Amino acid sequence: MIEITRTFDLLDYLLETYPNKEDVLCCKEKGEWVKYSTQKYYNIANFMACGLIEMGLKPGDKVVTMSNNCPEWNFIDMACSLSGVIHVPIYPTLSADNYVHIIKHCEASHIFISNNILLQRIKPALDRIENAPKVFTLDKIEGYPRTLDILKLGIASQDKNAPILQERKANTRPDDCVTLIYTSGTTGDPKGVMLSHRNLCSNFMAHAKVNPMKPGDKALSFLPLNHIYERSLNYHFQYKGVGIYYAENMGTIQQNMMELHAKGFCAVPRVLEMVYDKLYAAGKDFKGIKKKIYTRAFKHGARYDYSYYKKVSLIYQIGQKFYDYLVYRHWREKFGGEHLIIITGSSSIQPKLLRTFAAAGINIYEGYGLSETSPVIAVNNPVKKQVRIGTVGPILEGVEVKFAEDGEILTRGPHVMMGYYKDPEYTKQVIEPDGWFHTGDVGELVGNFGGLTGVQYLRITDRKKDIFKLSAGKYIAPQLMENTMRENEYIEQAMIVGENQKSVAAIISPNFNTLHYWALKHHLHYRDNAELLSLPETKEKFRTVIAEINRDFAAHEQIKNYRIVTDEWTANNGLLSPTLKVRRKVLLEKYKNLISEIYGTPQPSANPILSAFRNVELPNFGFKKK
Repeated sequence: MIEITRTFDLLDYLLETYPNKEDVLCCKEKGEWVKYSTQKYYNIANFMACGLIEMGLKPGDKVVTMSNNCPEWNFIDMACSLSGVIHVPIYPTLSADNYVHIIKHCEASHIFISNNILLQRIKPALDRIENAPKVFTLDKIEGYPRTLDILKLGIASQDKNAPILQERKANTRPDDCVTLIYTSGTTGDPKGVMLSHRNLCSNFMAHAKVNPMKPGDKALSFLPLNHIYERSLNYHFQYKGVGIYYAENMGTIQQNMMELHAKGFCAVPRVLEMVYDKLYAAGKDFKGIKKKIYTRAFKHGARYDYSYYKKVSLIYQIGQKFYDYLVYRHWREKFGGEHLIIITGSSSIQPKLLRTFAAAGINIYEGYGLSETSPVIAVNNPVKKQVRIGTVGPILEGVEVKFAEDGEILTRGPHVMMGYYKDPEYTKQVIEPDGWFHTGDVGELVGNFGGLTGVQYLRITDRKKDIFKLSAGKYIAPQLMENTMRENEYIEQAMIVGENQKSVAAIISPNFNTLHYWALKHHLHYRDNAELLSLPETKEKFRTVIAEINRDFAAHEQIKNYRIVTDEWTANNGLLSPTLKVRRKVLLEKYKNLISEIYGTPQPSANPILSAFRNVELPNFGFKKK
């Protein structure tokens, strides 16, 4: 059995374990799924590595990728790993300033860009950089060399470069840096997280053990592969023999799930919230008994708990079968009819979503981690039936966790990053001499449940840096409160404010789909969203919404004042991070006048890719690991 200690060891492992697998990596082209087999994946990655060597790239050189999800992303990733080149994937939604900072900071020599849309997005940044990296494109774009040319170069030079590649592989150590992940963050310039082969391999093999998917299953991939969680899951799926199918785009997820009958995917909570909202909104068009049954299915689901379902009453179980037949199975059919396995992380998810989807056989397992921890620290474990709603699950095998005096989560183990690139001082601030990494999150371990003794579950309570005090000295944990607010159907996003003030306030971005339906039902007339928000009826509606939400908060947490804005908060306009977290500093600056108005004092600023590799005639790569 091949020992996997470096990411490129996956290729030899695949060749030995799943030699006949035909759908390791798949994408859709002209309405048909293009599939890459184990052998073809192995060959392309090795030939491309030879191509990089022929181009003069040396171990430690940096190359950037800016690409949609596709098999070619993996070919580049593995080619870099094999040849000792450090892979620097970046988000396609960053600002020009961030692109300039990342490319200059990592001193990238080459950049791989998938299509002309992304090329035009980053071109203004490249124009600002002296000695900008050489651009290669996946699509055919006039005036630019293609990534395909590197493959052809590698095929032509394999006799010369295969021995060099073999030597580089032999000299690569598990603790060598394999990638730089520039954290999107919510403040300041992105920081380059240095991850080693050991970081990535130890982590993806550990969390693969808690995933019940089996060889031959299919997984859909649509979160950006430069997101460390999606990237790690791609390694994880390859390791388990699960076929990876890349969604055409975010708008085709449901269609792709239906045609593939895929077993699952990875999603951030915001994506799942949007699916829930669409399912809920669908019931508004029903009438009579059908509407009542549909509405009660949501109420039934909100009481469901898959961590101890067998212990609930017989009446509840009968209700479960009733609603599954009439409602839930139709939800599953929208996603291919399978009982799904969905992994989520990045930010907290509303418990009502976990319960309702689980009642429908769409099981969502929440995990927790950071780019700096490769990324998983804890995750709910359905394999051992160690699942608890409201937690991020047991600590992952091989990972250590302890808590600082203020409740901050500290972790140590092979998953902890090498450090921040070119920033040893900040690295020392977050990693103690004995290896404990400060996550910046506050949490606790909660004890046994459901008869499972000896099992403890990690619960995240907030970001340490986001917690603030009111003027009376009471602490406020805004993330928990914001998550509670988003459970209300009229609220899309919210930000809690009030540091050093007498009381808590909120800036609210409403769910206009729900609000428009409500206005139609009440025969309200308005020209635009701004006028809708100014209507007395709308103001009264939100007074009742906030009053209802306040019942869940302690006295000092209750929202005494709020402002509703017409702006939609998205990653594209920079108000949410690429992983759809609230950018608190950006929002504080944007709404500083509103916040001043509330408190009466100035506030401080706080897949369009064509598979170019499909028809290339490939000889078998001549060098194999002995």
